[in-house]
Amino acid sequence: MNFWVIIHIIEIALWVFIAGSVAYVVFFAIISLFYEKEDRLAIHASALSNKMSKFLILYPAYNEDQVIINAVEKFLEQDYPTELFTVAVISDHMRPETNEYLGKLPITLLQPIFEKSSKAKAMQYAINQVEDNFDNVVILDADNVVRPEFLSQLNVLCSIYDAIQCHRCAKNANNDVAVLDGASEEINNTLFRKAHNRLGLSSALIGSGMCFKYELFKENVFKLSTAGEDREMEALLLHQGVFIKYAPDIHVFDEKVSNQDNFQRQRMRWMTAQVQSLLSNLPKVPGALLHGNINFVDKTIQQALIPRSILIVLLGGISVFMTIIFPVWALKWWILLIALGCALFIAIPSQLRFRSFSKVLAIPGLVLRMFKNILHIDHKNTDFIHTEHNT
Repeated sequence: MNFWVIIHIIEIALWVFIAGSVAYVVFFAIISLFYEKEDRLAIHASALSNKMSKFLILYPAYNEDQVIINAVEKFLEQDYPTELFTVAVISDHMRPETNEYLGKLPITLLQPIFEKSSKAKAMQYAINQVEDNFDNVVILDADNVVRPEFLSQLNVLCSIYDAIQCHRCAKNANNDVAVLDGASEEINNTLFRKAHNRLGLSSALIGSGMCFKYELFKENVFKLSTAGEDREMEALLLHQGVFIKYAPDIHVFDEKVSNQDNFQRQRMRWMTAQVQSLLSNLPKVPGALLHGNINFVDKTIQQALIPRSILIVLLGGISVFMTIIFPVWALKWWILLIALGCALFIAIPSQLRFRSFSKVLAIPGLVLRMFKNILHIDHKNTDFIHTEHNT
């Protein structure tokens, strides 16, 4: 076989592989434009019922002295009856003065000692320590800030849905890295949450701003064992046929990483969790197909997607290279790049589009750090990778 024929076959195979990830993004970006058929009658009926749920709020806090006090004090401003929610901070490796201050607040302060810390262990510890007299449990990160109406809004949805993912969004945009991280979060909200719900599929979980029926959470939290606890929880719920609702109007403000070192650590944790989730889910796909569990199959496909920032740089580089070396082969690569660009433009909220696209020159440097992460991914590693805060 001619050498150039072999090269062409490899090039087409690579194009098909990358096109799969692009097609997924394009499809759900288009779906996000459709009108959402909201079950407004059910929500209205729930609001009229006046049922007030009792909430347990969990703050797993590992070395979070810089942000935890502000987050907790803000949360205590809820307009919800104070006797119907309990805030529990799981203080892991925090300073004595931080714990002393937290101990004076009207919260439950838990101080476990872990040989190897993880968010999953912190949540498991909390469930073992608190009383079982709650209707729902909310998971927040130590830097998350919510509005006073947060629990009141959640209360309406909790009588309808067993699992809810709130709208996590950026509370800072102080440099290029933070802006791009915030834009990435909103793209995920559009593609993997809003668009999925509009198609009748479950929303993806994101690690914080999550709410679950208490007994459902208690049943599953002790099955978590990796640093990608949100992906594990999501897979468990979808395997059990639990629908996850995305609540775009219930905001959880989250600190975005604002330097490249923190970005690399965060993406290392996410990429490791993605590989672990993919390897864990794949053996269960045949059974999910047999039982018509499309949500679980879709989640497994998500774990196999190429990260979008890598897609942008990869497609841009290949398109330019092909234009210079093999112009006749280049058109299909440019089509993929343009399709991806249009899909991301749709997926980013209109108020963030200009600022996000103006930071595009920062993407190659961040992607280089992600490529470095790929070389160090250990799918058997369950160590917790902590992302430091700058505020």
